Amino acid sequence: MKITDVEVIHLRIPLLAQNCEWGEDALIVRIHTDTGLVGLGESDSSPSVIAALIEAPQSNLYCTGLKSLLIGENPLEISRLWNKMYWSSNYVGRRGAGIHAMSAIDIALWDIAAKHYGVPLHILLGAKYRDRIPAYGTFIPADNPEDNRKIAQDLVAKGFTSLKFGGGVLGDDPDVDYEIVRVVREAIGPDIELQIDLATKWRTASHALQMCKRLEPFNLHWIEEPVMADDERGYVKLGRQASQKIAGGEALTTCREFHDMLERCEPDIIQPDITRCGGITEMRKIYDMAQMRGVQLIPHGFSTDILLAASVHFLASCEHGNLMEYSQSNSPLVAGNGLAKEPVVFAEGQLVVPDRPGLGIELNEDLIKKYQVNAQPAYA
Repeated sequence: MKITDVEVIHLRIPLLAQNCEWGEDALIVRIHTDTGLVGLGESDSSPSVIAALIEAPQSNLYCTGLKSLLIGENPLEISRLWNKMYWSSNYVGRRGAGIHAMSAIDIALWDIAAKHYGVPLHILLGAKYRDRIPAYGTFIPADNPEDNRKIAQDLVAKGFTSLKFGGGVLGDDPDVDYEIVRVVREAIGPDIELQIDLATKWRTASHALQMCKRLEPFNLHWIEEPVMADDERGYVKLGRQASQKIAGGEALTTCREFHDMLERCEPDIIQPDITRCGGITEMRKIYDMAQMRGVQLIPHGFSTDILLAASVHFLASCEHGNLMEYSQSNSPLVAGNGLAKEPVVFAEGQLVVPDRPGLGIELNEDLIKKYQVNAQPAYA
């Protein structure tokens, strides 16, 4: 079996000249083979940047576009191809967007391999520890704190027993932060698990500690990315002094960066994104490192059905893979909203592990045609 093409698909809801919110654009790859098998992958990053990294022609020994490295290769040699891409793109890769691009390809290769062997991806990864994975619903809070009451109550009514919110105005004003958390906790009661994501907006560990203390009455399960991942001392300070668990890592790539975070930052929870950290191949190494240090791994995931399916299969194969993020965005690109013909099923607060071969999903071609960027005008 040989790779014949790496197809890059850039999807976007707003026009290119308009602002874009989380979940409103996506970068998907389809890897085609001479046997007819096709693998799906995704990178939750800047689609234009990722497309360039995949499609770029060779510049020099260490600046080779990923597509040209893969044509004619055997897609089942996943580990060798990961190393080939890493080495041959290391001037423009090694971390950040270069690894984001490799992540999409890696997921697609695992999808092909599982389809080739006729098994669900979790079986190819070695196990199915559970049929269902508890999910927490994530939403972007409304600007007016009181408007979040109904949002939270509606999610509980859908069956969620764990919620998280972040983005939007959260982190911009301490008093608004307090009011949003107060309103949501009041709306859902004391028994629903609640966590918040600051997207690094609290900036400094000192301010974050003040807010952690102020929010103690609301029993937050964890506080996510209060400061930048680069702020190692800040993470240590927060981990040692805050009463809540401190989580982070969605911006990190490769097991090397996660090794540094685990060794230097003392996090309670790490949150690699399977479409950014290096794909399934690297996610397995990160999970093992976390387990060896007694740190919980809860994947980040706020994008399409491809990301969700890859994460669910991965968690099903892990002994301690027992919680997954589930975006509640209304974007048609986000998981469960129509991009996949048979998406991962959400029922009674849990995600059902698919048993179809590979990732177990097929894309909705009509939706792709509607939102593919090269079919849209840039300006209205």
